[in-house]
Amino acid sequence: MRLTAAARRPGWVLAAAALAAAPAAAVLYLYNPLQVSFYPRCVLFVLTGIYCPGCGVLRATHALLHGRIATALGYNALFVVALPFLLYAIASQLTQAAAGRAVLPTVPLSGRNARLILWVFVIFTVLRNIPLYPFNVLAP
Repeated sequence: MRLTAAARRPGWVLAAAALAAAPAAAVLYLYNPLQVSFYPRCVLFVLTGIYCPGCGVLRATHALLHGRIATALGYNALFVVALPFLLYAIASQLTQAAAGRAVLPTVPLSGRNARLILWVFVIFTVLRNIPLYPFNVLAP
């Protein structure tokens, strides 16, 4: 079955996002978030002192781009663990948009899977904000 242009449009949006990610990754590779101040700060942390599930992602990405996986895990373990799955999902969507058919196998995001992912984020957020060992290891 061939997809119409309207059905393939989300794939082009993903492709444009991927192309925009390349210069962003280059900036993040060159400029360490710990040493420059032009990166955005987490609004939740600034206002409340609570680490959100995304706190530490910039620093983790910088560490990953430099091949420092253990350091990246220290900044945001959930991001580092989820990143391969996210990249696979993006690759799957891009190849499907380019080929007009599913090329890579995918797992549909059912309501059950979405709730599971939401709970993982909630539990990760709660645990990383407990100021006791071993939970404080999850804080960035």
